[in-house]
Amino acid sequence: RLKPFNRLQVILQHLKMSKHTDLTAEVLLEKRGGAGIITLNRPKALNALNLSMIRQIYPQIKAWEQDPETFLIIIKGTGGKAFCAGGDIRAITDAGKAGDRLAQDFFREEYILNNAIGTCKKPYVALIDGITMGGGVGLSVHGHFRVATEKTLFAMPETAIGLFPDVGGGYFLPRLSGKIGYYLALTGFRLKGRDVLKAGIATHFVESEKIPALEKDLIALKSPSTENIADLLNSYHVKSKIDQEKEFILDEHMEKINSLFSANSMEEIVKKLKQDGSPFAIKQLETINKMSPTSLKMTLRQLREGASMSLQDVLTMEYRLSQACMRGHDFYEGVRAVLIDKDQSPRWMPAALEEVSDEFVDDCFKPLGNNDLKL
Repeated sequence: RLKPFNRLQVILQHLKMSKHTDLTAEVLLEKRGGAGIITLNRPKALNALNLSMIRQIYPQIKAWEQDPETFLIIIKGTGGKAFCAGGDIRAITDAGKAGDRLAQDFFREEYILNNAIGTCKKPYVALIDGITMGGGVGLSVHGHFRVATEKTLFAMPETAIGLFPDVGGGYFLPRLSGKIGYYLALTGFRLKGRDVLKAGIATHFVESEKIPALEKDLIALKSPSTENIADLLNSYHVKSKIDQEKEFILDEHMEKINSLFSANSMEEIVKKLKQDGSPFAIKQLETINKMSPTSLKMTLRQLREGASMSLQDVLTMEYRLSQACMRGHDFYEGVRAVLIDKDQSPRWMPAALEEVSDEFVDDCFKPLGNNDLKL
């Protein structure tokens, strides 16, 4: 007979082998009704995306895309706090410092996944209930439907850690109305709840408590078309009353955002903010002064160029930028200050916008030859 401990080991081994009962799996992939369902399952890490998750999700999306019995793909997070709070920045930092391949592979495979979502032939529904930042935005924003709730917290906070709003940020941000995308990208401003819809990032707004019912109804649809799915989402959307009367948080500032953030250079944006002198402008100035000057310049150019590029060209450009960040100083310093030591006092190099030369920025955008991202 097996000793009790061994018996437990056998049971655990068995659990590990059967995918659906594996509660430790970082991502759950299952087929229910006509829907393929991706569940990000790292609640303690706010469902942050790591390389092994990317390597499971990508082939599954590709398989479902080919499967005549799969009519839509749903992606969601567990734990009630986050859809996905970003990429696994710590692992990338360690890899980058050690010159490990992960610093190349992570961005490469993440962007290939972002592109698969952006070109997916099956309707793709992201239930962005909770924190949705960075890498989580990349898993949702390029799909057909993004359903926000009152718990959604959206941000692209990368300039604060010496990075830039990647995962296709250069594609969707400049396409938001006015200069909202530039504002969000440079300041890392956080949008909550219905404002995520009003900014044009989400396509629908549904109360958090109604999400399980919505998911059930999506799964129950019989060979639905994109229109059928849109109709169902709309029927939930119109019944959602939370914050319906509230005006968009940026409404009162839109005129200023559109004029101040339309400048051609970071120095000019800063100059305009100083000249404006309003409480709003001063607040933005304070925020921008905390960010990596290199990241700010990189980001402004990324969005200005991305505005007229295809998603594929944007991701290729962003891959070049990601590798420039891996070679540089500010990313490691930003992660140290914000995530590791948490002293919130990064020492950027160079420390001022004027010291970040155009030549240096140009260099970040240069092709990588054989190492370029191929989509």
